[in-house]
Amino acid sequence: MLDPNAIRQRILGALPGSEVDVRDTTGTGDHFEARVVSPAFGGKSMVEQHQLVYAPLQDWLKSGELHALALKTYSPEQWKKLGNR
Repeated sequence: MLDPNAIRQRILGALPGSEVDVRDTTGTGDHFEARVVSPAFGGKSMVEQHQLVYAPLQDWLKSGELHALALKTYSPEQWKKLGNR
């Protein structure tokens, strides 16, 4: 059973300087939702952004420990355009 903070720390380790929020969507510790705002996403497609987030989580995904991760990814510019700070 994974903890949302463990996922958050892995993402932050791969994408330093990012804003990362992770939530357990079912309470079972294997289905999560993450919002990631990262300068590393500038100029990248959504697929490329998601690949950057999934990369540090591959072992958990392959083992099934992390069964599902819904992603919302934004560059800081995209995030600001949506009215956020």
